[in-house]
Amino acid sequence: MIESKALSPSLGVEFTGVTDPLNGAFLHRCVEALTWRGVLLVRGLHLDDEQQLAFSRSLGDVVTLRGQEIFPISVNPAKSRTAKYLKGAFHWHLDGTSDDVPIKAATLTARHVATVGGGTEFASTYAAYDNLPDKDRERYENLRVVHSFEASQRLVNPHPTQKELAGWRTVPSHEMALVWHRRDGRRSLVTGATADHVVGMDPAESRALLDELLEWTTQERFRYAHGWAVGDLVVWDNTGILHRALPYAEDSERLLHRTTIVGDEAFA
Repeated sequence: MIESKALSPSLGVEFTGVTDPLNGAFLHRCVEALTWRGVLLVRGLHLDDEQQLAFSRSLGDVVTLRGQEIFPISVNPAKSRTAKYLKGAFHWHLDGTSDDVPIKAATLTARHVATVGGGTEFASTYAAYDNLPDKDRERYENLRVVHSFEASQRLVNPHPTQKELAGWRTVPSHEMALVWHRRDGRRSLVTGATADHVVGMDPAESRALLDELLEWTTQERFRYAHGWAVGDLVVWDNTGILHRALPYAEDSERLLHRTTIVGDEAFA
């Protein structure tokens, strides 16, 4: 019998008793959990790559990049070709803020875990918006923010070479509303490490506002921290959930396998 419980007051559902992740009733509950709770967890499911892909395809089309649908997530260069850039994932972010349509969701399964650190935290931008004081809702309503890959990478490498800077800037920046009016009537906040500046605002004032907003959005009551065990499956709604990895050693064995689900709702 499949049972569920909340991971935290504001977000997340943990399912137990799952023997067939492709069971129709379970998949329906997964979709509901992602829609209304943002994060779902099944501990010790031990999906292999083909099973993870089959589960992911039940949620939508899977992103393929360079012929790959499964992406290794590690800051160990021996385990991932993108290890250098993945250090930016130690900061709160949404994926795909340089695109008109961000990815819908992502799945992670744990193949190896870190001895120290290496957890993953999630924070609900829906809950953060819903609990804003009225004066802040009014303040943020018409603001627009430019997001860039450069902004997130500068948090890791504040003094890039010209070659590194040129590489970052091949990823286009993207302007969007700070408050995302969702097609289902809800609203969420678009913030995180890629938020570079508020359009038309003094740079210092802009930075202060974005830092204040991120601190609000990621406060303890709006977040969940997951400590990984081998075999865990975690899925999250990338459009309404910020995430970040907690630091771990570069030579760690930690390795997560990820799939990414194609998005279907454009940023405002």
